[in-house]
Amino acid sequence: MQELTLTFPRGPVRTRVFSGAALLGEAAGFIAATWPGRRVAVIADAAVAALYADGLLRACEARALNARLFTFPPGEASKCRASKERIEDEMFACGFGRDSVVAALGGGVTGDLAGFTAATFCRGVPYVQIPTTVLAMADSSIGGKTGVDVPAGKNMIGAFHQPDAVFMDPGLLATLPPREIRAGLVEIVKHALIRDRALFTALGDELAALLAPGAHPDAFGRLLLRSCAIKAEVAAADETEDGLRQILNFGHTAGHAIEALSGWELLHGEAVALGIRAALGLSVECAGMAPGEAAAAAALLDALDMPPRRDFSIPAVLDLMRADKKARGGAALFVLLDAIGRVRERTSPVPDDALRRALAAIGGRP
Repeated sequence: MQELTLTFPRGPVRTRVFSGAALLGEAAGFIAATWPGRRVAVIADAAVAALYADGLLRACEARALNARLFTFPPGEASKCRASKERIEDEMFACGFGRDSVVAALGGGVTGDLAGFTAATFCRGVPYVQIPTTVLAMADSSIGGKTGVDVPAGKNMIGAFHQPDAVFMDPGLLATLPPREIRAGLVEIVKHALIRDRALFTALGDELAALLAPGAHPDAFGRLLLRSCAIKAEVAAADETEDGLRQILNFGHTAGHAIEALSGWELLHGEAVALGIRAALGLSVECAGMAPGEAAAAAALLDALDMPPRRDFSIPAVLDLMRADKKARGGAALFVLLDAIGRVRERTSPVPDDALRRALAAIGGRP
């Protein structure tokens, strides 16, 4: 088992990240040792619960923990205020109170929803993340962002609430379709592009191992933990996203808008990959990135079989970007690179004509 300890100054809070095999028992053991006698609310969508909840509940029972499962329908549509309210009401009805611990078992939707529930339930209870997707392991389980979607946009209501531990078991990825594994790896590519050229090179060299995490857990875990360390380093320096943490939005400005316009037909990583391609074009035009550097980054996305283009309306994407919570004064802001592994502009408005060209290059139409 590999381990990484992350420290966040607000609190302060320490998050321990574990990567290895058969970690459901380790998660239950951590909860029992850290919060003896507390009740455990296992929150999972119905699909993940059918696969893994019994194993976690049995592990909790073996350690004398009183654990109960709370489920919701799979999908982004469940990451909403109504789902959070229903889970909270069920927890109260089952006698949960301040002596609770939340275990978020699932992908990014579950982590965000369960983490936000933990942040506000009885004014805040501790929680652990047990991610079951590459995307959740590589990105959303680290850094303490929790929240739900509302009609005004994605993740518009939430809280910063750090998990005490994250348990990443590559074996839990065995049930994922290859498409989801490939899309989840985009977040690791993003971390490499903004912060670590050596990681970018390693991703290309070890792509076969990354695409089969269950068969190569050690290699997958090593690169995954390096990616997590990058995100944690940035998040610890700017936990509430007032400055440096904004670089983690690389590719997300356009990506979130394209994802929403697709009606969630595109996976998050696929939409972000399109956003990264647009941001690379803007980096070349507006931040002096060498075209060859941008081409190398795009080639890694190609190797992951990420879409190079998508038909969408440029005006519709512009409207969504201007309404995004990261916009300022009605202007969309972009993270730009001057080289692989190095950010040139933390957040910057870009000329409208350059933005339209970048969007057209990934399939946007006027």
